[in-house]
Amino acid sequence: MAKTRRPYPPEFRRQMIELVRAGNSPEELAKEFEPTAQTIRNWVAQADRDEGRRSDGLTSREREELSRLRRENRQLRLEREILSKAAAWFARETGKLPGKGSPS
Repeated sequence: MAKTRRPYPPEFRRQMIELVRAGNSPEELAKEFEPTAQTIRNWVAQADRDEGRRSDGLTSREREELSRLRRENRQLRLEREILSKAAAWFARETGKLPGKGSPS
């Protein structure tokens, strides 16, 4: 199983981004520091999106909102499923099934 490491601190990421923008290549920084060159390039690209320099993807804020909405959607689907099963159980217990036109 692959090892997972803790995320790099935001300050470290900002420093790597600043170094790339100052003229260092991601490959040079990867040799000196731990993250791979591709990781550093990804950080720079995401920072560019967040600052409006690029428009080829989601900003960090949009990514956070998307994650939150997906979590909320999952929760709502689960709640709907539970309520549907509860309604069916109560209908069986009372002997009354909802009509075809009623929303359940």
